[in-house]
Amino acid sequence: MDRNQIIGIVLILAMLVGYQLLVPKPAPEKQAAQQTQTTKPTTASGVAAAINKAEQPLDSAAAKAQFGDFAAAATGQTRDIVVENKDIKVTFSTHGGRVKEVVLKKYKTYDKKPLVLIDDQSSKTLLELPTNRGKVDLHQLYYQTTAQNGTVSGQPQQVVFRAEVAPGQSIEQIYTIPAEGYVLDYDLKLDGLNNTLATGDIRFFWEDKMRQYENDLSNNRRSATIDYLTADENFEKLTEGESNQEATLQEPVQWFTIKHKYFLSGFVAKNSPLAKATFKTLVDPADSSVVKTAIADVMLPIADVKAGKGQYKFYYGPNDFQLLGSVAPEFDQNVYLGYSVLKPINKYFFVPVFNFLEKFISNYGLLIIALVVFVKLILTPLTYKSYISMAKMRVLQPELNEMKERVGDDMAKQQSEQMKLYQEVGVSPLSGCIPVLATMPILFSLFMLFPNLIELRQKTFLWANDLSTYDAFITFPAIPFIGSHLSLFTVLMTASSIAYAYYNNQTTPTQPGPVNMKAMSYVFPLMFMFVLNSYPAGLTFYYFVSNVVTIAQQQLIRRFVDEDKIKAVLDENRRKNAAGEGKKPGGFQALLQKQLAAADEARKQADEAQKRAKSKK
Repeated sequence: MDRNQIIGIVLILAMLVGYQLLVPKPAPEKQAAQQTQTTKPTTASGVAAAINKAEQPLDSAAAKAQFGDFAAAATGQTRDIVVENKDIKVTFSTHGGRVKEVVLKKYKTYDKKPLVLIDDQSSKTLLELPTNRGKVDLHQLYYQTTAQNGTVSGQPQQVVFRAEVAPGQSIEQIYTIPAEGYVLDYDLKLDGLNNTLATGDIRFFWEDKMRQYENDLSNNRRSATIDYLTADENFEKLTEGESNQEATLQEPVQWFTIKHKYFLSGFVAKNSPLAKATFKTLVDPADSSVVKTAIADVMLPIADVKAGKGQYKFYYGPNDFQLLGSVAPEFDQNVYLGYSVLKPINKYFFVPVFNFLEKFISNYGLLIIALVVFVKLILTPLTYKSYISMAKMRVLQPELNEMKERVGDDMAKQQSEQMKLYQEVGVSPLSGCIPVLATMPILFSLFMLFPNLIELRQKTFLWANDLSTYDAFITFPAIPFIGSHLSLFTVLMTASSIAYAYYNNQTTPTQPGPVNMKAMSYVFPLMFMFVLNSYPAGLTFYYFVSNVVTIAQQQLIRRFVDEDKIKAVLDENRRKNAAGEGKKPGGFQALLQKQLAAADEARKQADEAQKRAKSKK
């Protein structure tokens, strides 16, 4: 197996890995009681219908019949309280003492509208308390508050909602809004209600009809899901994609998030974890106004609430790796950084470097160029080693051509003679492959990272209005494998890949083998063009710049490499090996030589057997 064949195999494996990354996959099988892949939307719609029915005004008799001992708080007036800081604007309602609307002030939707993360129409919640006379939804009671509209500055601000059930009996919901950031502390308190409560935990139900904030609905649906962290700190998620998903867990969870492509609505338990959690995502292909319907149905331990430890957090904000680490344990895993093998590269290298460059470069196109140059400088020793390997092959090309004429079209014989030549001059056929293989994790890491970087969202560069999505330079009716647009950055990436392949082929000798790897080097870029046409413009621009810089880097290295000196070194190695002074081949080179010799011997035996069979006839 020669160098180009090895590179070809690596590229084919890369395509297979890319295919696995791009095509939605079913979730791995879990315990039957923990995860299933089909849902019955009637359960969710039934709860939503009950919430809508409960929102209708009640008279005193109906309130007494429905709410029993809580009837005194079942009627009242609805008033909104708006509290904001520099990052977020939250609207609370006295009806339910709940968060009614959240606006992220620093972000806009793809069509430049205010980014309303949740509102009263799309988001429904239920907080069901078990009592001796049945279950009561605390989000249907009316609460009193002294809070007023305002802006938080300096110190965090509390909004306290209190519902009087009877003398000495009350319910409090307390929200703490920070001076900056997206985390709302939430405390639930029950006072004097121990004799009223029944056994069982408090049910928290949340249904969110997820709105579309990015331009590509299909991509939004593939990205939208529910993430969660179990009590033993295993990060899990519902399978991403465009089909219904459901998970029913027997183990508690510490937190869950309703995850859009770049934004999160999350709920975190500060003390005891949430019990008996059920999560669902439902897709209605006919409804383009809703990305997915996300449903979280969890139980809050009532013992915590009775003991004054009913303390939780809401997170309403961007899915930004730099912000999430302080919210809760493993909360930053909401930002997908790739498989476990690649994640450290993104977490400890690319994300920090990207955020460091942000401090000095405001134009994100220029920032990507700077990132490419920085990475290429780090990889310069590997690039130099790869170029030296190709230079050795060029020096040996006349001898390889002579060898081909001598042995004819026998591929096995060609490869065997080639390995002998490599041994004589002390050249390893893998010396040029290792640097190429070393760069593969970097390419795959970026392939994972760029589609999840909120930093690129709505950042413009040249003709691209948003580097976090494709640049639709040309649009047309949908075409299979291409879609309804053509990304110019993807075209430039493909052209630069073909140019790099052409340059590489001019400086790399043709190796024997059944596959013309030089021809294949032109085919792969065209195939990847169709794959990456709908990927973020920032990613394809990075690959384009990387190809250009690589060609320039090799041209620069070429000026410092003297091929006459390389030939002299190879000739000296040949002399030493002939005199028995050289090193014996080892490692992979020796293994390859041994296998080729065995194959040559087997071929000779087969030829002899065939001759004997003919002579008998």
